Amino acid sequence: MPALGMAQETGKLLRWLRSDGEQVTKGEPLMEVETDKVTVEIEAPADGVLGGIRAAEGDDVPVGEVVAFVLAAGETLPEIVDTEAPVAVGTAAVADHRTVSAGSGNGSGDAGAATAATRPRRPLASPKARRLAREHGVPIEEIAGSGPYGAVQAADVLAFVDSGAPAPATAPAPVAAPGAAPPAVELATSSAWRRMAERMQQSWQTVPHFYLQRDCDATRLDSWRDSVRRRPGYETVTHTDLLVKICAAALVQHPRVNAQWHDGQVVAQPAVNVGVAVATDDALIVPVVHDADRLSLRELAATRSEVVSRARERKLRPDDVVGGTFTLSNLGMFGVDAFHAIVNPPQAAILAVGRIRDRVVPVDGAPAVLPILTLTLSFDHRVVDGAEGARFLDTLAALIEEPAGLVV
Repeated sequence: MPALGMAQETGKLLRWLRSDGEQVTKGEPLMEVETDKVTVEIEAPADGVLGGIRAAEGDDVPVGEVVAFVLAAGETLPEIVDTEAPVAVGTAAVADHRTVSAGSGNGSGDAGAATAATRPRRPLASPKARRLAREHGVPIEEIAGSGPYGAVQAADVLAFVDSGAPAPATAPAPVAAPGAAPPAVELATSSAWRRMAERMQQSWQTVPHFYLQRDCDATRLDSWRDSVRRRPGYETVTHTDLLVKICAAALVQHPRVNAQWHDGQVVAQPAVNVGVAVATDDALIVPVVHDADRLSLRELAATRSEVVSRARERKLRPDDVVGGTFTLSNLGMFGVDAFHAIVNPPQAAILAVGRIRDRVVPVDGAPAVLPILTLTLSFDHRVVDGAEGARFLDTLAALIEEPAGLVV
């Protein structure tokens, strides 16, 4: 199971895209995995035959635990497998048998076998079987599985219960009093939403937030977008693309805002990677535009459009969601004027923007109607103080009100 985030402990295997015994090609989609941040398609790490699937669809698997093998021609599955050994291929979901299997000729077979012998194997079971086992209070480890590779099926759990295994006592269902309000109905909540909620709760409770807000004249930002859209290949450039470009330029000038808090230290980040918050049916997802400061506007817009499309189609790749150093959240398309966003750890800041709206403002002592964009920055006070945050906000505002200095 690959690690798709620094704080990730498990990944939920949603769906196998290839079957056991099927030939696979390096780089082709192999399975769908859901983490606290996103649902992604994990690619095969090598050419070969998929075999020894050890995790069923719906299982929550610890990061680093082997879920399957890719076998080269003539290879067979090892007799003893370290199910918790880290996967040798960086973001691969399965282990290349030639790199991690016991006795594979890399000099580590004996050590791997010894470690495996001391670690219990996680039982293979379907999601429904696990749910039924929890409901009946029976240990799934004691149930003999009839599915592939000994996987415990729902029928196995029911048969175990029917055989006389004790079930937990259940309290009688409460009876509603006459005239009482109907009971609350629990809405369907995806695991991605629950994990997002947990991360945001943790951020809200552990990150010392402070906020800075400023109104900007968006006249030149609008003009910039209109003029850019008249160029061939730039027809779909959005305000979000321009803001990502501006944020990246400002982060280069203020590297402290691009830094992160790790283990009591402020750690500078070597790249400027701007995440863009995207609302999907399952949860809020933040795909990342990597090296945003080095991309031309055309390249940036194309990249941003691609990752957002993949997020909405649930086809994100692992690289799409890792390495973010700053986040932009734009709710202008929903008619929002301004809002305060929660910092996306371990990042130090997030910019929240609403719609551009006409407002009457004083210009040279006289009232004038101007398109106004409200910027709201949320900071982690452990990394950024008020003065540095204000300087960063001033740079953002200056680039929005006069973006001609940017190289596009």
